[in-house]
Amino acid sequence: MTVSKTDMLICTTDSVPGRDVLQTFGLVRGATVRAKHIGTDIVAGLRNLVGGEMTGYSSLLAGAREQALDRMKEEAQRMGANAIIGVRMETSAIMNGASEIVAYGTAVRLS
Repeated sequence: MTVSKTDMLICTTDSVPGRDVLQTFGLVRGATVRAKHIGTDIVAGLRNLVGGEMTGYSSLLAGAREQALDRMKEEAQRMGANAIIGVRMETSAIMNGASEIVAYGTAVRLS
């Protein structure tokens, strides 16, 4: 796998085959909090009656995950890393109708 100076390798594993960790910068994380929209709740309530995917919520959470990953990546780039290993994501409800998405991992410089 080739990674340019502007790319950031992000992986869930603790190592990358064929690459050595030259430097470890430490924990990086990105987080966002998203709240549901009343319109999405109404559509989801109707969808709950007939079944199926609640696409409004799926879209909301997909956007939140991407934003959390982007924020984590930006933090790693500021440290001088070219990769983040051991990446994990967590979601938690912080209040009725709002969730926090957190992405975290270890910023490193790979060979």
